[in-house]
Amino acid sequence: MFRSGCKAPFTISFRVVILTEHMAKATKNIIEVRNLTKTYPGNVHAVSGVTFDVKEGGFFGFLGPNGAGKSTTMNMLVNLVKKTSGSVKIDGFEVTENSDEVHKRVGFAMQEVGLDEVATAREMMELHGRLYHLPPTVIQERIAYLLKLVELEKVADKFTSTYSGGMRRRFDLALSLIHQPKILFLDEPTQGLDPHARQLIWGHIRELNEQGMTIFLTTHFMEEAEALCERIAIMDRGQIVTSGSPAELMKKHAAKNLEEVFLKTTGSNLANEEVNLKATDPYARARM
Repeated sequence: MFRSGCKAPFTISFRVVILTEHMAKATKNIIEVRNLTKTYPGNVHAVSGVTFDVKEGGFFGFLGPNGAGKSTTMNMLVNLVKKTSGSVKIDGFEVTENSDEVHKRVGFAMQEVGLDEVATAREMMELHGRLYHLPPTVIQERIAYLLKLVELEKVADKFTSTYSGGMRRRFDLALSLIHQPKILFLDEPTQGLDPHARQLIWGHIRELNEQGMTIFLTTHFMEEAEALCERIAIMDRGQIVTSGSPAELMKKHAAKNLEEVFLKTTGSNLANEEVNLKATDPYARARM
């Protein structure tokens, strides 16, 4: 029995509330995709009826061979490419109807890093902060935090044209985080980097995920996906062919590692690949 005035019942109740809130967050879908399609002129099906969910705070890997539809799908998730049909919700917001709300919640580090060669890292970060309408004091706080996170404090006032490939990737990551997004989309973040720079990027991404940020990663490095991702979907020819945790996928497909799963499920034969004779010209596609 508890004595009069004892705080134990309140403490137990408080812990139950915290545990319940944690469990609710762990089961919330922050990304919901239903029957998503993208068809280009000439009846070219880039994405065909894709459906999947990503849990809040999760680390999700989206894999597939070149031309599978990964980048098109990712671009539709943040409304950079208009979908043909289907539904995409980001943190409960339908992307085509609430693009401003969606853009507040996502950061996007593109496959190709495009930086202003005649600006410093600090200048570019200040500009991005103003574009997101952040208060000046918040911008400076975010710049200081992010430069430390990606270990670029010493070169913050140098022109980005002087940066190495690894430095440019780390800075691109910092830029995508200036507005404190809930979801970070990473398109081939370690492509072209040496093993040391790759491990450094891995560490930064892990730290962000441990702080509660949802990570959506595309990569061609199977060891990267196996080391980082909690759940994985593999796409081929515009459709998701398998999904699950790395361990589940290896068990399901009787594979020793994720690369073997990838080879078994994509079924791509490079020698038999053909060009797309129905593809529209790139200038017409860019206007869609």
